[in-house]
Amino acid sequence: MGDRLKVFGIVALLGFMAGIIAQLTADYVIPWLMVVLPALINIKWVVSGLAGACLTVILVTAWAYMTGNRDR
Repeated sequence: MGDRLKVFGIVALLGFMAGIIAQLTADYVIPWLMVVLPALINIKWVVSGLAGACLTVILVTAWAYMTGNRDR
């Protein structure tokens, strides 16, 4: 039961960190990119898609690293 609780805690912590990253991205990075690259960033779904893809890759990488083979 303790291991399962640890996994739930880690997933909750990762979700919390993902929310913070998403909020910071929405507040600071996206407006900055809209000034720097106005033609491409005018399409907000492109930015949202890229942010979601990056965040997912980071979360899956962290999950794979934490749940890797412990025999090695």
